[in-house]
Amino acid sequence: MIVGAGFSGIYLLHKLRDAGFKVLLVDAAAQPGGIWYWNCYPGARVDSQVPLYEFSIPEVWKSWAWSERFPGWKELRAYFRHVCDTLGLWPLMRMGSRVESARFDEEGRRWRLQLEGGEGISTHFLLPALGFASKPYIPDMPGIAAFEGDWCHTARWPQQGIDLSGRRIAVIGTGASGVQIAQEAAKCAEKLTLFQRTPILGLPMRQERLTEDIQQRDKQGYPAIFVRRKRTNGGFECQSLDISALDVDATTRNNHFETLWRQGGLKFWYNNFADILTNREANRYAYEFWRKKVLARIIDPVMAEKLAPAEPPHPFGTKRPSLEQGYYEIFEQDNVALVDLKANAIIRIEPQAIKMEDGEVECDLIIFATGFDAGRGGLIDMNITGREGLPLWQAWEDGLRAYLGMAVSGFPNMLFAYGPLSPSGFANGPTSAEIQGDWICDFMVWLRRRDIDLFEGKPAAETGWTEMVAAAGAMTLFPEAASWYMGANIPGKKRQLINFPSVSSYAALCDEEAAGSYAGFAFEKLTRKDGPTI
Repeated sequence: MIVGAGFSGIYLLHKLRDAGFKVLLVDAAAQPGGIWYWNCYPGARVDSQVPLYEFSIPEVWKSWAWSERFPGWKELRAYFRHVCDTLGLWPLMRMGSRVESARFDEEGRRWRLQLEGGEGISTHFLLPALGFASKPYIPDMPGIAAFEGDWCHTARWPQQGIDLSGRRIAVIGTGASGVQIAQEAAKCAEKLTLFQRTPILGLPMRQERLTEDIQQRDKQGYPAIFVRRKRTNGGFECQSLDISALDVDATTRNNHFETLWRQGGLKFWYNNFADILTNREANRYAYEFWRKKVLARIIDPVMAEKLAPAEPPHPFGTKRPSLEQGYYEIFEQDNVALVDLKANAIIRIEPQAIKMEDGEVECDLIIFATGFDAGRGGLIDMNITGREGLPLWQAWEDGLRAYLGMAVSGFPNMLFAYGPLSPSGFANGPTSAEIQGDWICDFMVWLRRRDIDLFEGKPAAETGWTEMVAAAGAMTLFPEAASWYMGANIPGKKRQLINFPSVSSYAALCDEEAAGSYAGFAFEKLTRKDGPTI
């Protein structure tokens, strides 16, 4: 049983079906796409360029062409339909089926799932593939129930859409979704007010239109790209340099910065000098270059200090940079305003306005661009209960733990994909989905060949993995930022690095586990007379 029809779930379904397993995928959404079903707000698009952001399955990419370098949500939905059509996956998928709970039956050695509407399903193995950003976070806002206008989170945008024209719009949050929707709202809103807690360190997207002819030519190199992306830290086509930013002169350093800036996308983040994310001095060089570029686009010096302050709000890159298309220019428009929440906090929501410490902002539409309970949120919302009635939320009450970023002790026969303590939020999604999907499928085949009835991650292995991820994070500048990478955006959530910091290293460790006959797991063999049921 796979739960989730994003990249991880669809890839797992394809692999397990082809390996001869009886498999079913369910998802609450009406269409496949995962985050690209729920994130359908104006301007929503991916920040990884194609062909990096697609499956490496030949029959899929050979028969598909993109229209843009960074596709939007509509095209990504169409891509997922193409995948399911091409691979013939629809008969194994039940869309519009929300899992309300999942309980491990110790006597029967099966997972009992309850679907919305009352239907129950029993499965031997449970494979949640919910993604790291499936649980939107909406901060507690006194008075929101009395608000007379409309409000929603960007990740729960109405499928029928919202017309932004002529509206008085308040956007709370300036991360990726806040930037994207602000760029669109600024074109047509009567008044757009952005509420900023921390300035986003945006990078130029450099969007491009793509033609089928160009893609057909470039597809000769796709197989090499797909192999290469699994050998990099972030699952992209390249990674950071081997040289320190401190070991070159200023001219060489700035020339490299300039090259990355012109190429656009996230390259200034993942293809920079080796120590940008580990050395404060090197990091400051990158920030100063970024700030100089942004200041050149902002006329008002007061606004410039709010958007690109002289002192970095956090080390550059320790919060995921957002890709922008004219974001900094919108603040020169008469219909756009910026509220610095650190200087002027929100007190409450009133029927037709947001009350601040100093004044109020009238609005008829409030958009929460406030991110997610990353890593754990969607899994906790599934109401998963393991051995001896232990809920997953309780198992993670003192912090996230998971062996290989896939298995939790006390929860047998369950592996989750694209979850906490795996590369997930640090990685290009399809790359991570394929690495984990291949490993899970190989593991399932290994179990089947040995008539193994039950597996479970060993507590010691889980502890070792969790401590290793923490140690890796401690060698970087990531702990210095109050980011969702550290769980700092959710009140009460333990501060810890929730993502494994390297795709290639992660893949190598998973391969080592397989080569060692999965020594980090405990197993029980089949004892029933009727043979294997895996």
